[in-house]
Amino acid sequence: MAKAAPKTNTTVNPSEAELLEQGKGRPTPSRREREAANRRPLVGNSPADKKAARARLNTEREKARVGMANGEERYLPAKDRGEQRRFVRDWIDARWNIGEVMMPVLVLFLIVGFAASQTVLASYALLLVWAFVALFVLDCVVLWLSLRKKLTNKFGSMQRGTFLYILTRTWQLRFLRLPKPQVGRRQYPTV
Repeated sequence: MAKAAPKTNTTVNPSEAELLEQGKGRPTPSRREREAANRRPLVGNSPADKKAARARLNTEREKARVGMANGEERYLPAKDRGEQRRFVRDWIDARWNIGEVMMPVLVLFLIVGFAASQTVLASYALLLVWAFVALFVLDCVVLWLSLRKKLTNKFGSMQRGTFLYILTRTWQLRFLRLPKPQVGRRQYPTV
């Protein structure tokens, strides 16, 4: 059996002139120079600059708040965007919902329950609360079934999360809804 020949280094050592051409052409900066270049003031901008930036940010926020309240598409959060969501919002805002009066009624029942904690009135108040919650859920289910048919007829399919969107929109008091209602009562959108 024959021994394999040893491998020889076939690379050529570059000359000094070639090494200088390949280099970066300047000396490596010292650590002190790099740290000095990276230093920034701890305080930041001047007070006038901060005040101007704050005023600019406040005007942008106000513009976005007004745009969202008016239902402008670019200012809406992702859950409120799209034609289907606009249709659902307009449909809910056009009708009377049991959920609109649910919060004030629940607060009233809570006060009655605490005031008459040991009487029969408290048990009747609790029974009325559960009846009111059942009416609210029934109203939401009926609204969802009717809107589901309208949405599939108009848009072909229904967006995910529509039932929860209906539930949260009908639960809110009309004047607290965001985006604000764009239609009046009984001004239903066209199907």
